[in-house]
Amino acid sequence: MLSAIIGSFISAMATVLGAVPLLFMKRLSEKWKDIIIAFTAGIMVSATTFGLIPQALNETNLLVMSLGLLFGIVVLDVLEKNIPHIDVERGKRVKSFDSKSLLVIIALFIHNIPEGLSTGFGYASVNEGLGPMIAIAIGAQNVPEGLILAVFLLQSNVSKLKALAIVTITGLVEVVSAIIGFFTATYIDSLIGFGLSFAAGAMLFIVYKELIPETHCHGYERPATYSFIIGLLIMIYISYFFS
Repeated sequence: MLSAIIGSFISAMATVLGAVPLLFMKRLSEKWKDIIIAFTAGIMVSATTFGLIPQALNETNLLVMSLGLLFGIVVLDVLEKNIPHIDVERGKRVKSFDSKSLLVIIALFIHNIPEGLSTGFGYASVNEGLGPMIAIAIGAQNVPEGLILAVFLLQSNVSKLKALAIVTITGLVEVVSAIIGFFTATYIDSLIGFGLSFAAGAMLFIVYKELIPETHCHGYERPATYSFIIGLLIMIYISYFFS
């Protein structure tokens, strides 16, 4: 239980890590954004392919794994369709922090719940290395997410310190949902395999719907591709270390 709290907390605070650079610089180049996001995508694909799905098959059968994976994709798809999106177009500023900005913050709270649940499911598994592996993968995804949220808040004329505080709070919801996921899977053993599959589906949706397309629209596809492969390889080494 303690390890799940610590792991989810470190993963959540990676959101803050993504926002920190904006305390010292006005903006990050599109090239480096694409490289960071692609690196994150590689980590998440690797964790899903070599960690979550194989362990889900060890915990349950092929049918449950398939249903859980599809359910994770559907849940993220529904959230993506029905919650506001962050608009960080270059040069576009918002006059003030309005109700739309508040809706975006609430949307990120909701969006972070499945990510926290995924971490909790990982720590509930009999594979002790799976929890840290998922925490690393989710944490990597949280870095560019924190960066994008910070950019949005600064464009909404929120001060740097307030932006950092908001980013921190949105990350902490993952800790709460991780605890819920851990206890749910612990007391209902049959949910572990389904939960791991759900986490795999959620990660794959984020990668293929959000992360990879984002890295292919600014003209930096090649460095982003190499960054993706490096992230994938690093996660393979991490998986080997925790196995």
